[in-house]
Amino acid sequence: MHRRAAALAVPLTVIALTVSSCGNIPEEWRTPAFMRMDGDQLDSRLPTVTGDVGEAPEVAFPDIEPPEEELSGVVDEGPSEEELVRADDLVIANVAQFQWTGPGEGEPVEGQSSYETGAPDLIRMTDMPEQISSVLVNQAVGSRAVYVFPPLTEEEQAQAESMGQPPQVGASVLVVDILDRFGMGSVVPGEQTTDGGDGLPTVTQEGHSEPTIEIPEGDAPEELEVVPLIEGTGDEVEEGQQVIVQYTGVRWEADENGDHPVFDSTWTRGGAPFDTTIGAGSVIKGWDEGIVGQKTGSRLLLVVPGDMAYGETEEEAMGAPAGTLVFVVDVLGAFDNPPPAEPEEGASEGAEDGGEEAPADEESPEGEATE
Repeated sequence: MHRRAAALAVPLTVIALTVSSCGNIPEEWRTPAFMRMDGDQLDSRLPTVTGDVGEAPEVAFPDIEPPEEELSGVVDEGPSEEELVRADDLVIANVAQFQWTGPGEGEPVEGQSSYETGAPDLIRMTDMPEQISSVLVNQAVGSRAVYVFPPLTEEEQAQAESMGQPPQVGASVLVVDILDRFGMGSVVPGEQTTDGGDGLPTVTQEGHSEPTIEIPEGDAPEELEVVPLIEGTGDEVEEGQQVIVQYTGVRWEADENGDHPVFDSTWTRGGAPFDTTIGAGSVIKGWDEGIVGQKTGSRLLLVVPGDMAYGETEEEAMGAPAGTLVFVVDVLGAFDNPPPAEPEEGASEGAEDGGEEAPADEESPEGEATE
């Protein structure tokens, strides 16, 4: 998610999205349509939301005072042939917030709509509060949900203001459009057209499983090598986008037993897809240069020389894997990030420039391919 949750009303500040470590559930086990929890009549106190899912919603507020309790419901159900959201998914959604200020009155909250920025939210369902996740689980991609959160108490209002939020008036209304989902063990579609080789590592991978990487004899390449094992058909990944990937990494150099054990992998975390900003210094240089420009839906073999990986400083100080590294990366999706916030008047222009090396992505667990 684009760290917008902290700017929402206090009841939603718990939407802090971090890496999940749930068990691996194959895609073939997704919830069948007949188990969907639909058909419940919507609460008449819910605002009326119009417009197509995937486009900015129009919201009409009932001619009553904002309710003093939480309300929610699915106002548009996605096509029955679409995949259903599971409780451990990474969901791509457009989110818009409104403030219900009085009978029949309300307005959008400025800066709180991904439709304005063109950058959808990445929502890890395992980190959602129950009142959010219970509505989305078992709904099809293409569905739209609406939530109403009651006006803040005096204590909550004080907490919100202490976090730099403007005063909240009335109830908060959240509209969530489900655009896509990525499940535990998601991989790119298609068959490998090459397994690498010819002086480079050889990769085999069966279905929704961790790839096997065999390192050839001989010296590692001195330059970055990028080989599409499966060439995707999606758009090219752009610098500054958020990418969603499955990956596995091993060292080219063998250990004392002659093996090349995995030093980091999403598969060791149950196949939970990893997301990060690409091309902006949040990950190692070999990822930034190797993934930008590749098509989404691709499976990539990356052979990353040491000077484009962690380098001697981090290898020594942080125990990062040394030397040339080999990754197999499934590029599941790529989505725009919101534009950077405009600096406050009088702020130093130099503060915007963080230098060449950005801090590690805050969602990366220890051992990720981050600098």
